[in-house]
Amino acid sequence: AIPASKSDTQRAWIAAALAHGVSTLWGIGFSEDEVAVMEAIQELGARVKRNDDGSFSVLGALHPEEGQVVNAGESGLGSRLLTGVCSSFSEQLTIKGEGSLKNRPMDFFDRVLPQLGVQVSSTEGRLPIQVKGPMHGAQIQVDGSLSSQFVSSLLMALPMASSDSLLCVENLQSRPYVDMTLATLTAFGIEVAEPTSGNFEIKGNQIYKPTNYAIEADWSAAAFWLVAAALGSDLTLTGLQLDSLQADKKLLEFLEIANCKILHSPNGIRIDGSARIAFHVNATHCPDLFPALVVLAAGIDGVSKIDGAARLEHKESHRGLTLQEEFGKLGLQIELDGDTMIVFGTGRLKGGRSVFSHDDHRIAMALGIAASLIDSEIRLKGHEAVSKSYPQFWDHLESVTV
Repeated sequence: AIPASKSDTQRAWIAAALAHGVSTLWGIGFSEDEVAVMEAIQELGARVKRNDDGSFSVLGALHPEEGQVVNAGESGLGSRLLTGVCSSFSEQLTIKGEGSLKNRPMDFFDRVLPQLGVQVSSTEGRLPIQVKGPMHGAQIQVDGSLSSQFVSSLLMALPMASSDSLLCVENLQSRPYVDMTLATLTAFGIEVAEPTSGNFEIKGNQIYKPTNYAIEADWSAAAFWLVAAALGSDLTLTGLQLDSLQADKKLLEFLEIANCKILHSPNGIRIDGSARIAFHVNATHCPDLFPALVVLAAGIDGVSKIDGAARLEHKESHRGLTLQEEFGKLGLQIELDGDTMIVFGTGRLKGGRSVFSHDDHRIAMALGIAASLIDSEIRLKGHEAVSKSYPQFWDHLESVTV
């Protein structure tokens, strides 16, 4: 059973906190990133209650205090969404983070928020970042190539601006994540028009409306189990929505390119990877799939290529170099050729090695699934990194391999 989408959960927490009234959220996840955002909205004045049926009630309409510090934990998405939202208030607020998040770029806001009347001061383009609104609308042009999270942040904040806006996004990457944001906004009564691709018309002075909202299962977490199934594990995945807007649903298409069969049944999704072949795919708009795709490529005798490697630098680790280093210890040759990652798979990996997650949750999960290609054991340092997105991962892995 696939856990809740942390991307969907974090968007829903913030939208519910902004709504004037009580929203009910179903299927909430409890990874560190999701909990960090839940605690952040409470710091800003939202009231959260867990109901007997497992749902959560959120009383919104935030009222932050002057000088308040909001902690986004290690959540990149959370820090960026919160920065945009906090910019809509007249109080001076500080957004801070923990761990590797403190090294991830935030200088987008240094350049863009002043165009919207917001005073902003970051730490040399990193967290902590201080903002003071209120935000007014404007016609602005932004570069969406670094991360769609910055675009999502503006899309959630600009409806609360004092006037209308036209947000023009060039080089938009990871478009599916922006579509997720737009879907969340629609669910909470916010209207955003897109007359031409990448040009968003946003009326100001809109009010988030409370609603009942069900969180989807997480295709990012599912990716590792889909790959495990393609490599021969007898698994059925339940809870996934085939009409999901999540970017990492793209893995189903990639598996078919690798000559794997997707088997749908009333019970869930199964994968037949018995005839799998080397593949060439473009993961530019779904870069979180790289770790899982590397495991898939390792389990195939042949050379696979994954485009979009330039998107890997500013994650929890530099994932291109991390994958190259740690899977190299297991005997897998990986080359980085500009925007393309080339994986020289042999179908098996070498055991008896010690590897390190670099405190990156997706690297840890990838190495866990990679163990299915090894006859002996490996030792993994930094296994606890999975708590960021999927704290039950090791329990689930043990349950399907014992």
